[in-house]
Amino acid sequence: MKKRVSSYLQKKKNNNELIHFTLIDPEKTVNDLDKLKNNVRVLEEAGTDCFLIGGSTGISQHDVDLVVRAVKEVSNLPVILFPGNVTGISKYADAILFMSLLNSDDPYFIIGAQVLGAPLVLKYGLEPLPTAYIIVGYGGAAGYIGKARPIPFERPEIGAAYALAASMLGMKYIYFEAGSGSPRPVPLEFVKLTRKLVNNDIFVIVGGGLRDPEYIKKLHELGANGVVTGTILEEDLKRGIKLIEAIKKK
Repeated sequence: MKKRVSSYLQKKKNNNELIHFTLIDPEKTVNDLDKLKNNVRVLEEAGTDCFLIGGSTGISQHDVDLVVRAVKEVSNLPVILFPGNVTGISKYADAILFMSLLNSDDPYFIIGAQVLGAPLVLKYGLEPLPTAYIIVGYGGAAGYIGKARPIPFERPEIGAAYALAASMLGMKYIYFEAGSGSPRPVPLEFVKLTRKLVNNDIFVIVGGGLRDPEYIKKLHELGANGVVTGTILEEDLKRGIKLIEAIKKK
């Protein structure tokens, strides 16, 4: 299996670029694919690096297929699946965040869904990106649906310990998630402490509640390699574009 997406991400990481992932929720976009295509063009022009396709509720494989194909019609950027369940897997994508929700109380979200999904990932020829998904603080729909015990905002050492364990298990990506629309983002200390414990080869992603470009730049300075925004783009596309442009500006 060719590692096109991981090579793309690693190259940008090696160049000390902060990688921006645009999160697209099929539930919110499938009913107006023309609008989605126009937004994708604008977002690519603004400087986003990848498109994540997924959500926590109301997702069918048919809808995911439609959205992935629409994005790929107008963009050559990597399209990566961000599945909340096995219904979030599409054969038309380039790669998948093959995630384990490490702080879930339900084994299904730690390994059960992955066992069901792995044969499809192999069948479709998707590039798996082995990812530790760690819910922090607010958690949002992802935390609720995934039956997670969110790590308190004030306990970054627990988050860093989860990240360390994930790296020892061989996972290459650490994704700290505060939840879509979170009133506050993942605290800086989560990234700072994680970088003290894990090898620099580990790719650290932060998502949820990211609205301030200066805060995002601080995350990058402390060792975050990628950030995910979705809600800000849904609520105010122009504001979201300005955010992307600000964090990508050298």
